[in-house]
Amino acid sequence: MRILYQLLVVLFMMLQGAAGQPFSPGPFNLCVAQNGRCFPGICRRPYYWVGTCDNGFSCCRRYVEV
Repeated sequence: MRILYQLLVVLFMMLQGAAGQPFSPGPFNLCVAQNGRCFPGICRRPYYWVGTCDNGFSCCRRYVEV
């Protein structure tokens, strides 16, 4: 019976791929991937600008001295 459930899951994933709907676990936030945070307006000290967030805010990352 357990094998039947696994086969149904595999069948569902194959049908989903055939329909052109790739499986994705969730949205990917590029700002967080760069260790940044989204701020409205411009980046202030100790942050510097690294890009733009999805909502139009500035993606700012903390400046770290080495």
